[in-house]
Amino acid sequence: MSTTPPVLAAELAQAWADIQRHHTELPDLAAPESLIGESSSACGHELSFERLLHEAVHGIAAARGVRDTSRAGRYHNRRFLAIAEELGLDHPEEPHPSSGFSLVTLTLEAKRRYRPTIERLQRALKAHTAATATDTARSFRGPAARHGSSGGGVRVKAVCDCGRNVRVVPSVLAQAPIMCGGCGKPFRIPEVVGAGVS
Repeated sequence: MSTTPPVLAAELAQAWADIQRHHTELPDLAAPESLIGESSSACGHELSFERLLHEAVHGIAAARGVRDTSRAGRYHNRRFLAIAEELGLDHPEEPHPSSGFSLVTLTLEAKRRYRPTIERLQRALKAHTAATATDTARSFRGPAARHGSSGGGVRVKAVCDCGRNVRVVPSVLAQAPIMCGGCGKPFRIPEVVGAGVS
């Protein structure tokens, strides 16, 4: 069985929808494919359901207008922690000095609630890894594989024609279009007005 990034993106979108069924204020995931192959040093997780649930915490925080991080998004504060607990994530007693409460893990209750989703996503991730391990010409690997790093990099706002936006590393967007699930058009990085004028 072979899976390509669009198939994995569809599985990520389905897993996100499963989370939305339990947390209706969670916004739609504009570009699930932007998560493929990219890990985050701030989150401390490779792509997994746990990582997806972590990202859902940020989604709910945004929907509520809650500032859940500081230090350019690296430090996850107690407001992040409170929402993480609502979604079934556990945490160490003390915050990490540089990333705060970012290193959250699934509670037993969350593992039970999302078991079918977790298993389905794990199968898709395993198949995707197997498919992309041999297809170096067409695989979307993200910044972590390209640079041998944790996937850091400056993210910028990419927008689509319907007004939705997503934060993305420009080199990831340059590899292939990221399509909006709302209008079906590609996200693009808007040109800055007055750029290049001395």
